[in-house]
Amino acid sequence: KGKCPEDGWDESTIELFLHELAIMDSNNFLGNCGVGEREGRVASGLVARRHYRLIHGIGRSGDISAVQPKAAGSSLLNKLTNSVVLDVIKLAGVRTVTSCFVVPMATGMSLTLCFLTLRHKRPKAKYIIWPRIDQKSCFKSMITAGFEPVVIENVLEGDELRTDLEAVEAKIKALGAENILCVHSTTSCFAPRVPDRLEELAVICANYDIPHIVNNAYGVQSSKCMHLIQQGARVGRIDAFVQSLDKNFMVPVGGAIIAGFNESFIQEISKMYPGRASASPSLDVLITLLSLGTSGYKKLLKERKEMFSYLSSELKKLADNHNERLLDTPHNPISLAMSLKTLDETNDAAVTQLGSMLFTRQVSGARVVPCGSVQTVNNYTFKGFMSHTNDYPCAYLNAASAIGIKKQDVDVFLKRLDKCLKTFRKEAKQEKTINEISDANAATEQLED
Repeated sequence: KGKCPEDGWDESTIELFLHELAIMDSNNFLGNCGVGEREGRVASGLVARRHYRLIHGIGRSGDISAVQPKAAGSSLLNKLTNSVVLDVIKLAGVRTVTSCFVVPMATGMSLTLCFLTLRHKRPKAKYIIWPRIDQKSCFKSMITAGFEPVVIENVLEGDELRTDLEAVEAKIKALGAENILCVHSTTSCFAPRVPDRLEELAVICANYDIPHIVNNAYGVQSSKCMHLIQQGARVGRIDAFVQSLDKNFMVPVGGAIIAGFNESFIQEISKMYPGRASASPSLDVLITLLSLGTSGYKKLLKERKEMFSYLSSELKKLADNHNERLLDTPHNPISLAMSLKTLDETNDAAVTQLGSMLFTRQVSGARVVPCGSVQTVNNYTFKGFMSHTNDYPCAYLNAASAIGIKKQDVDVFLKRLDKCLKTFRKEAKQEKTINEISDANAATEQLED
């Protein structure tokens, strides 16, 4: 049926299935006689076993989704993977999606492929409207495709950084719709930035007949992000949305899913990919989804949501204990931010030092964001880089509840963060005492003089 099974398969069943696919490829035929340059020969048995002897990759030189006659098993694997992934995207909330394919590149390069496909549809266009999100790969994806990003600064609403819709529309009018390749929006992001106003952007794109590409990097795991995409496509225009395999399905880095609501456009993107491609990302995600089943994946999504609530409540308690606060970002369903105001006031380097302390204590993924850091990316200078705006009111620390997170991860993180913050408070108190003694000594010496 080409759908993800409701109940996951056991490992021996999955291995049997993969071996059955592999013997359909010509390189595994007993009497095969290969005289070409690409015959699926592998020097190492270990490498062959690692790939279940599915050596030919996917696609043909002109189309990554095309069937390869001498690799019937690998081609079937590719078709099945795309079909199963489409089923899971619908399950996750984008019910009207019509087409998708797994591409063996991470999210940034997959976005580049989308932009390059649009180039042929809009030959005059040289700009991409991009509501600012301080993440290098999505910015570089536009530069690599040969376009000029037009950065739209976010607006501060309470603690949240949100899409400036008026600035987007004003820029479209100023540049001319025909000169704009697309609007490049974002769903999943680090707090205090929240997902873009996708519905409103989709309506603007429909009104001005401008394509709309959504960076949904780790949004599949969030029902809120997927709902935004579904609604955007319903009320306006979304041409494609791109998501990472590793972030959403817990597989090794190296693959993404390009999906959309117009099957012919998604096919155009797949035909833009030059040459054949590695089957590894497709193989990894198919094995994972067959082992989880829809029930297993739903359970992971439910656990992630529960852990988000737990992380939020516990981080708020910790923040209150240290005279800080959990920033109020209700529109961000994955990432949280805690202010580091008292730390920033104590010492300019204290914020970045906290990040180093957490890393050396084996806390990965937590980001500390100081005020006013400046960074240049591809000759574009960003003030306040990593905070998604030029002047965010305070330094802060990020933590996220992503798929696969466990209660133990949250508890250990909070314990280590608490210990680090107490160390800073103790040092600050000691420094204050030393300064007070020094000032008292100086006053005494003055009196004696």
